[in-house]
Amino acid sequence: MTPSALIADDEPRLRDELADLLASAWPELRIVARARNGREAVEQFEALRPTVCFLDVHMPGMSGVEAAHHIGRRAHLVFVTAFEQYAVQAFAQGALDYLVKPVQLQRLAETVSRLRERIDSAAPTRHSDDLLRELAKQLQHGGRPPGLRWLRAQVGSALRLIPVDRVDFLQADNKYTVVAWRNDEGATSEAVVSTPLKDLLAQLDPDQFVQVHRSAIVNLGSISHVVRGVNETADIHLKGRPEVLRASRNFTHHFKQM
Repeated sequence: MTPSALIADDEPRLRDELADLLASAWPELRIVARARNGREAVEQFEALRPTVCFLDVHMPGMSGVEAAHHIGRRAHLVFVTAFEQYAVQAFAQGALDYLVKPVQLQRLAETVSRLRERIDSAAPTRHSDDLLRELAKQLQHGGRPPGLRWLRAQVGSALRLIPVDRVDFLQADNKYTVVAWRNDEGATSEAVVSTPLKDLLAQLDPDQFVQVHRSAIVNLGSISHVVRGVNETADIHLKGRPEVLRASRNFTHHFKQM
């Protein structure tokens, strides 16, 4: 039977790039589903039952590790992470397949070779429910890298080092991320960084910064007040700034107690 695969990543460009690499490394593999988050991945897996699932670790809402727990041993799993230094150790200890962004063709080819061997020999999947639960716990509580302290950003024609605690919010803008921050005098300003929003989220202190929309992250210390909107959304008003950020229903749980 021809093997099939699901790719889950909330960045469309990264989904497409991985699909292109798989076309080179594993030509007979059929990509039958592409999911934007863990919940979609689980739904599409249940409908299509692909042989292999490539799951990004950090996705809004349900993470790749949480999705893997739902999928269980019904598919071969490959985790994709942007942060080798803290995630790879956990994957390696659990003998799990993983890829590090940006995915390199040679590394992918090695993973494909192992997957092919296991599929051809009808070998069982290599993970267990207990292992996935433990991995989710490690990544949630102790597995993140130290929080970012500085952002290297473009401000006009100059490169600036922006202290993270001066950032009010970050917003995705095509391939870039706009950083709304305050300078030494406290005046509001904007800068641009090339790091995708989701990769910044994984490096920021989760006690200080939270995602409020798939394209926005806010500094909790910069919030003046939150007004509940229709359809379980919320409007976030900021201290000393005219911008109002919209929190989508998937992220309003951050403000239940505010």
